[in-house]
Amino acid sequence: MIATVQIGPHRLFLGDAYQIRAALGWQDADVLDPPFKYKAVGAGNMRKKRQATRLVIEQDMHKGFDIRIINPLLCGSVVVFCHNDQIPEVSAHLKGSFQRFVMAGWRKSNPMPVCNKHYLYDTEFYFHAWTKGHHPRGEYADKRRFVEAPVAPSKRFNHGTVKPDRVMDKILTNVAGATICDPFMGTGSTGVAAIKAGRIFTGIEHNAEHFETAVSRIREAFERQAA
Repeated sequence: MIATVQIGPHRLFLGDAYQIRAALGWQDADVLDPPFKYKAVGAGNMRKKRQATRLVIEQDMHKGFDIRIINPLLCGSVVVFCHNDQIPEVSAHLKGSFQRFVMAGWRKSNPMPVCNKHYLYDTEFYFHAWTKGHHPRGEYADKRRFVEAPVAPSKRFNHGTVKPDRVMDKILTNVAGATICDPFMGTGSTGVAAIKAGRIFTGIEHNAEHFETAVSRIREAFERQAA
């Protein structure tokens, strides 16, 4: 069952991203933070130190996503976050689908303080890919590939992967076009940034709790913008 909330020109859908995104048609840019794919076992000390990891597993956000949702026939550009282990698959898909792409990222000023037998998890990567005419926008200072910001407390929205405002504001500065879609909206961070940037936002989320949080945050952002 699909539920829809309209907030001014912005549309929010509660339902399945794969079903709804295909039916929406053209959007200037897709900006998505889809489920990462990684092994959700072990890492005892790491998991104790970071409750966000527990939430990701409890909410089934560690099994990856169907990369075919990134469709160059439906958007001029795409920004997609991914786990380190997903980089080969995502980059290969983007290379065959878009004119150009770059790897960028969010440097965490307060990463979780353990790393076990791996590197410190202090950077979260994303790709920005585009077709002709949808290249990155912004002034010289806006075009740095990495942005630094602290990790937001997961308990704020009961969500393990909330992106900081500073990160999403930077991404929306770089993304071209008037219409922005986030097929994995979560708690609405992309939508809030899109509204602040003067864009029209469409979001999709399947988790009812996170959908309600997104509706509240996006309504507040819209009302602030309209005031």
